[in-house]
This record gives sequence, structure tokens and C-alpha cells, in this order.
Amino acid sequence: MARIVVHEADFDVGAEIAALTAGRTDIGGIGCFVGTVRDTAPGLPEVAALTLEHYPAMTHKALERIVAEAEQRWPLLGCTVIHRVGRMLPGENIVLVIAASAHRRAALDATAFLIDWLKTKAPFWKREDLASGDHVWVEARDADDAAAERWERRS
Repeated sequence: MARIVVHEADFDVGAEIAALTAGRTDIGGIGCFVGTVRDTAPGLPEVAALTLEHYPAMTHKALERIVAEAEQRWPLLGCTVIHRVGRMLPGENIVLVIAASAHRRAALDATAFLIDWLKTKAPFWKREDLASGDHVWVEARDADDAAAERWERRS
């Protein structure tokens, strides 16, 4: 039921939603989140690119666990998680989360949960390549941890 993809290629949001919903008349709500590369970072000069690294087997297992948790918590009728790795430029897509359910609240809550847990529980390492030529590894942010923690209290 869930589609999980980790690769370098970009994705087409409309095509992914169409694939998830093709021939389905039981879906009443679709939640969608698209994350993109920014050209700015707090306290840093212009970001020229973002590079994401990962260990494929470890990453895929973590994403499977996160999706399985979402499927336990909400009555999902479909789910797509696509996460890019490699070098990406500002404005390019990084991540896509789509959750479908019979009702909007489940779809929207599951989407929020999935992206919050992806940010904090999926093993990706991010490096910002600055316009100056310097490279900075991105540290975990307190705001991301707080967003994920709100779901811990609901388990």
C-alpha cells in the first residue's frame, strides 16, 4: 500500500498524486507536503547547494518503520514517501509525503506526522554547500525535535 523511494532523481508531485489515487473512489482526503532546497540558512551566507547522504539499507528500514507507524495511527488508504539524496540546488525538491484517507483530518495529520518524524528519525546527513565554497553539516534543530515530540505524546 505504501510507496517508499529514496533516490537522486526529481519527482513530479502531480504524477505521484495521480498514481496514488488512480482508480480509487474511496479516498476523500489527500495530505501532501513538498520540501524544497532554500538558498538561505540561519547565520550563514548564501547556500549554493544541499547534499544529502545516507546508508541505503538503514534509511529504507527507518522509512518503513515511520510509514508503518503512520498506518497504525490513522486509517490510511495509501501513502507515498519520496526522499532525494545527492546534490540539489536551491528551488529543487527534496522530499514528498502524500497520505490518503477517507477523511481529510486523518490525511492531514498523517502527513504532518510523517514529515515531522522523517526530519528527526530518518538517517540522512545534510551538508550545505555555501556560495563561499565552504561546507557546513546541518545539525538537528530544536524546532524539529519539538515538532516530532508532539507525536510521541499521542502514541
